[in-house]
Amino acid sequence: MTQAKPDRTLAAAGLILVYAAIIGFTDNFVQVIARESGLWQFHAARSAMALPLLLLAAWILGLDLKPRRWGAVVARSSIHGAAMVIYFGALAFLPVALVAAGLFTAPIFVLLISRLAYGHQIGPVRIIAVALGFTGVVLVLGPEVLGEASLAAVLPVAAGALYALGNIATREWCEGEPAEVLLAGFFGALGLIGVVGMAALTLFPQALPEGPAAFLLRGPVWPGTEFWVWTFVQAAGSLLGVGLMIRAYQITDAGRASVIEYVILPASAFWAWIIWGELLTPLAWIGMALIALAGGMIALRARVQEAGSAGELPERA
Repeated sequence: MTQAKPDRTLAAAGLILVYAAIIGFTDNFVQVIARESGLWQFHAARSAMALPLLLLAAWILGLDLKPRRWGAVVARSSIHGAAMVIYFGALAFLPVALVAAGLFTAPIFVLLISRLAYGHQIGPVRIIAVALGFTGVVLVLGPEVLGEASLAAVLPVAAGALYALGNIATREWCEGEPAEVLLAGFFGALGLIGVVGMAALTLFPQALPEGPAAFLLRGPVWPGTEFWVWTFVQAAGSLLGVGLMIRAYQITDAGRASVIEYVILPASAFWAWIIWGELLTPLAWIGMALIALAGGMIALRARVQEAGSAGELPERA
């Protein structure tokens, strides 16, 4: 019987913190990109920039980008790609806060899938951490998250479920696959989806409404310099950030990593304050404290378990 690899939760937490700092910065400029382009062109262009950068890095560092298990890598990439499409698509007709809250249900689904599908033991520490983290997310995003919930809100929740499944697949299905292979699969899937969306909107152009729906329905255009500059920043930042996130999910349990990933919300809020001068409400500060507490609980529990591993401390957190 093959022995499971030990978790390196503290190292994973460090990787996720750097990932959150990078993605929190780059995602703040999606609104700039959306002024003159569409969602599909953005995904296609970003992948067209990110994949050559990854190929160059692989050539310099001697990395092998060929998957060991094509089926598992394709499945994981497709699931994560679908999650991102649903997430961005929901922005066309739902408040940003509600969509973000739906995606941040992912840690809850990670716990459920890990327990029901894979039989992983889930202790009270992790359950309390998920509850605290999600409460913090709701407080950061504001009361409208609950007040404007509707049947349509099922879509971002579905995105959260798919995102959770993709994160579990990182370790359960793709164990042994290098992080760079999964990274190539992620950008390849999103690039392909972007090209298909551009083709569909070229064949069946749509009247562009006001607001976020224009980002979803806009076909290919010839954008200006600002689009190319910030899309390249997105490509380079996402390449590094998502690579770190993938590696984090490879070296620790998905249930722990998903709770720590809540930190991306306060990271985005910090950069929004630095870049755009957007201020946080007192409730948002309380929410960020809860998010930090949730991550701290997971990290502290991991330290205790690692210290007691020689005595075969039961894995229940």
